[in-house]
Amino acid sequence: MNLDFDLIIKSVASLGGLGLVFGAGLAFASQKFAVEIDPRVELVNEALPAANCGGCGYPGCMAFANAVVNGEAPVNGCPVGGAECAEAVAQIMGVDASADEPQVAKVLCTGKLGVCKEEFTYHGIDSCVAADMISGGSKACHFGCIGFGSCADICPFDAIDIDENHLARVNPDKCVACGKCVDICPKHVISMIPKEQFVVVACSNLEKGGFVKKNCNEACIACGICERACPFDAIHVKDNVATIDYAKCTNCMICAEKCPTKAIEAEFEKRTTATIIDDLCIGCTICKKVCPVSAIEGEVKQVHEVDPKKCVGCGLCAEKCPRDAINMI
Repeated sequence: MNLDFDLIIKSVASLGGLGLVFGAGLAFASQKFAVEIDPRVELVNEALPAANCGGCGYPGCMAFANAVVNGEAPVNGCPVGGAECAEAVAQIMGVDASADEPQVAKVLCTGKLGVCKEEFTYHGIDSCVAADMISGGSKACHFGCIGFGSCADICPFDAIDIDENHLARVNPDKCVACGKCVDICPKHVISMIPKEQFVVVACSNLEKGGFVKKNCNEACIACGICERACPFDAIHVKDNVATIDYAKCTNCMICAEKCPTKAIEAEFEKRTTATIIDDLCIGCTICKKVCPVSAIEGEVKQVHEVDPKKCVGCGLCAEKCPRDAINMI
């Protein structure tokens, strides 16, 4: 077989020439139609934790970085990075971080096994979403945690477990408030609360008290005892369930002590107690007057004393003391 070398050379030369023309065209187009990228986008992305969890409301860290630079997202919008990340992003953007109070997910349900009645035995996929499609789940309380762990499965930080009572429980030390569990829960019993909030109404049932009590022994029955007992007007019954105003709540935990059904959970081990520094107290009696539980005693111009058995750690006395003579421990 005879090879026409001239034809081969011409073909290679033609293809090479076309490659050069197209390459030059692409190079010209990339320069002519280039979209300028703000260098701050990359800087912000590098300051983020690279979790790509979606907790900020965007599909990933780069998308969030673009939104921050474009003024569409706040510099403290990353729940994973926290205050340190917010400060770093704020410095890049030249603004004040003013990070919001950290949040944490909380399961608002106490309907554990033996407390909340079961209407039937569920046999199916171990998924809350699937179980909810069967008459709203097996629990007599249709507002209760189903307990199959759809929230635990979707949590990217392994912050949720299903306990022995078939209830979801959040580990606050691992939770970054990304909100994925809130979105997937078919019963809407997971909410975001301030991380330093140690008292919460662990019930989401909106039905009337008598019917609720019949189905769950630890449900909120809207009796209003907590509302009347709160010294700070921080808890009110709305739509047949008690609701805490976290802006007013001082973690005094009186509501949890008074709740007859124990629907209000409190971490009593974290309750603080006021102590008075003798050298600074001038006996003005302001602390005594503002104490909602009469835990402080003392006369004018005398060093006052706190009764630790009565003190509920609300901190109001420390807030009002003009000499900063009260510490909360």
